[in-house]
Amino acid sequence: MRTTYSVGIRAIGSYLPEKVLSNSDLEEILLTRDDWIRENIGVETRRVAADGEGTSDLGARALEDACARAGITPADVDLVICGTYTPDNMAPPTAMLIIEKAGATGATGFDVNSGACPGSVFALDVGAKYVESGAFRRVAVVMADVSTRTLDWHDVGPAVIFGDGAACYLLEPCTPDAGIRSTLLRSDPSRYDAVRVAREERTSRDGLPRRSAFGDNFAQLNGAAVRSFAVGEVPGFIGELLDDEGLSTADIDLFALHQANLHIVHGIMDGLGVSRDRTVTNVQRYGNTSGASVPLVLREALDTGRLAPGDLVVLAAFGSGLSLGTMLVRWCGEEDFAVRDPGAEEPAGRTGSGRKRVDAA
Repeated sequence: MRTTYSVGIRAIGSYLPEKVLSNSDLEEILLTRDDWIRENIGVETRRVAADGEGTSDLGARALEDACARAGITPADVDLVICGTYTPDNMAPPTAMLIIEKAGATGATGFDVNSGACPGSVFALDVGAKYVESGAFRRVAVVMADVSTRTLDWHDVGPAVIFGDGAACYLLEPCTPDAGIRSTLLRSDPSRYDAVRVAREERTSRDGLPRRSAFGDNFAQLNGAAVRSFAVGEVPGFIGELLDDEGLSTADIDLFALHQANLHIVHGIMDGLGVSRDRTVTNVQRYGNTSGASVPLVLREALDTGRLAPGDLVVLAAFGSGLSLGTMLVRWCGEEDFAVRDPGAEEPAGRTGSGRKRVDAA
């Protein structure tokens, strides 16, 4: 069955915790220096979730914000997908708590653990396929993590990089000439250990056990391996996507890249052979916000006028796995979402889920 519409990003919601942790603050906790972090990582501050503030709290706020920007209520959302590696509980899915806290009454929900940082594209692709299939008309893909709770505050590598945050892609059917055009996903399990949250027992020098907020689960990072992977392979991977579409980097208005590290972002742009001013960075202020990273870049680009309807945008996310995903999007304007919905008047147009299908042929 050929659909007569595409899938567009109607709005981007965001939420960042109030607490700001500066490099100077980290100097009081870790054996590190502000100037070293700036020079090697590019992070100046990051956000940290408050005590009692979980992934679902961040995600619910981001969903509410996306709905407000689209002029709808959370109760108008049909499906909530939460992309996270820091769930509130092992089960049920954190998406169900997001639905409850945001008031997305009647929505279906489930989680996707797409490897944290790569989820910016992987989880988005999952949500887009549900809209494309006609099973759900309006899908919220909520990317939320409390990464700082996976940290061992004696381990400098991960501790200087990560911050907490959430963002929400609100997806709807759009006209065929707009929206998501193509996606590439790839994983290299031979580099599985480069970035991970691993279960292991750790002890202090006095023999007492050390714990993260997730018990014996700790973030681990081989920064050199990630940088080599990102700078060495992401530009070529984006090139594959553009080649498939018959495009070049000159056709792209904005590159929205995962904010792993300021110098990695710059290295990818240099590898693409394009000016660094054709991207937006926020890692300086927020740190690496995992799966929320790319949508937070898009939100900032929208708020600052760097992204407008009709623009061609490349999204690229990478990280644990090691996995990477890239997506080409023609950014939508409000008029692009005027897609006929026969299910609104014809009961036969509903799926088994009770959600309305959109016009397809």
